[in-house]
Amino acid sequence: MTAFPFREQSVPTWRRAVLKVGSSLLAAEEGGLSTRYALGLAHFIAACHRAGREVVLVSSGAVAAGRMLLRGHAGEDTSSAPRQAMAALGQTQTIALWQRMFDRPLAQVLLTHDDLRNRRRYLNARATLSELLVHGVMPVVNENDTVAVDELTLGDNDNLAAIVAALIDADILMIATDIDGLYTADPRGNPDARPLDEVAEVTPEIMDMAAGAGSSVGTGGMRTKLEAAAKAAAAGIETILFNGRDTEVMRLLGYDRLRGTRLRTTATRLQARKYWLSHMPAELGYIRIDEGAAHALCDEGASLLPKGVVGASGTFQRGDMVEIVTGDPDDLKLVARGISQYGSAELNRIAGAHTREIGALLGYSYGDSVVSRADMAMLELSWCGSQHPPMHTS
Repeated sequence: MTAFPFREQSVPTWRRAVLKVGSSLLAAEEGGLSTRYALGLAHFIAACHRAGREVVLVSSGAVAAGRMLLRGHAGEDTSSAPRQAMAALGQTQTIALWQRMFDRPLAQVLLTHDDLRNRRRYLNARATLSELLVHGVMPVVNENDTVAVDELTLGDNDNLAAIVAALIDADILMIATDIDGLYTADPRGNPDARPLDEVAEVTPEIMDMAAGAGSSVGTGGMRTKLEAAAKAAAAGIETILFNGRDTEVMRLLGYDRLRGTRLRTTATRLQARKYWLSHMPAELGYIRIDEGAAHALCDEGASLLPKGVVGASGTFQRGDMVEIVTGDPDDLKLVARGISQYGSAELNRIAGAHTREIGALLGYSYGDSVVSRADMAMLELSWCGSQHPPMHTS
């Protein structure tokens, strides 16, 4: 019990969450993995599932598990190759640990930051996670440490969790750690450290309060958690930090009560998403749609389907940001911009077709929508007055 305990407060309303669990909650004292603290987290997740909520678990622990299996072979070498070998061995152990505690199926999803920076990989990752959730499967995400050499020095599952939260449009990011929350200083070395129940914004002053790595088995510390909270806040997502080792904290969390730190955001999720879509550079090309599709997008909030596509101009690929226009080729109106699920060549083959015909025309399908509503920013109709709409709007 700390001298200055955190007060009890409400958890933001949520339906979909990303829960990040660090190595310090999974590593056994004698090496390998332990269910000691994982059980409490699993009980919380199971209660969320029973309430109809969705949880994506971002779990560390693979390197700790692999180190135990390689004991006597790898020594104390922590360079890239041994750590990658540990991660490869430990991934199966980590998934097995979590699967033992759930009746529903789990799916392992290994990502690198490069996967989420690349727009096409971004779409593929989001589609996979969304499909798993639709079928009641809980994704267990981890950084692909076996190939992510540079990221290994960061231990960046905190930041990865924030990126995943934005990727799946989560309502909240939950970070379970081995400390009660954020303090004004490191409470393990400063008896005057005071708890911060709530943070309105992650400022440089707040970042200065963060210490280094929190344990010998994890490579992230409070600073990476604050970096993650800042990323989530930019996407309009709040973050909560709490002690995953404290049974009372976990019990309260099951009742939507937090004893930890709540990091708020000033942006709404819609504002953050639309700002990003509006300012993301567009490719040199556009999708031309008919008046019916323009009406559906502007007035009905619909996604763009191939039926309403007249054709595509320029050369762009799946996952590229493109502008959506309507009107005659010499008098185009800019309607919207969004991330295309299909490349320009593919769109010219399925233009005007029903969604059920996509597979037959292409031999495959990336889904019914050409541009999903979630990936679209509407713009005020503007007369372009030329054969090409304005490009690279920023």
